[in-house]
Amino acid sequence: MQMKRNKKLLSFILSMVLIVAMALGMTGCSDKETSTNETATTLSSESETASQTETIENTETEASASLSGNVLGEGKTQFNFTVVDKDGNETAFEIHTDKEMVGDALTELNLISGDEGDYGLYVKTVNGITADYDTDGSYWAFYVNDEYAQTGVDLTPITEGDSYSFKIEK
Repeated sequence: MQMKRNKKLLSFILSMVLIVAMALGMTGCSDKETSTNETATTLSSESETASQTETIENTETEASASLSGNVLGEGKTQFNFTVVDKDGNETAFEIHTDKEMVGDALTELNLISGDEGDYGLYVKTVNGITADYDTDGSYWAFYVNDEYAQTGVDLTPITEGDSYSFKIEK
């Protein structure tokens, strides 16, 4: 838990440094006629934004906070997707797609891969992490809204507002 908090804090600090660097870079590249009032207003706005961001981060759920920078795809439909590795580390994504099935959307974005079997896609790799039952007895379990899925990922339709996840289990 402390590790996740440290990662979130580091991510927040790096984001703020990037914002300040971009602001300073933009003011350095602008005409020399830029007034100090405009610069002060920009820095004040950034400070206010940083304060608001910190407040929002403190009140967001862990899944939402993990999403920063993990927005993938293009399309009208949006859903949340989480990957939980064997150590319990979570990586959250916000997926945008025009696909109708979860498996199609995740495969298109190269987030999942596996073998076709009698019951559909047998997912072996998620977000670059492989789980192979034949090797170590672990496998990827598919969840919809934190409940074990009743259908395979390639047969599960995308429902706006639902969240999907893969977790390594033994």
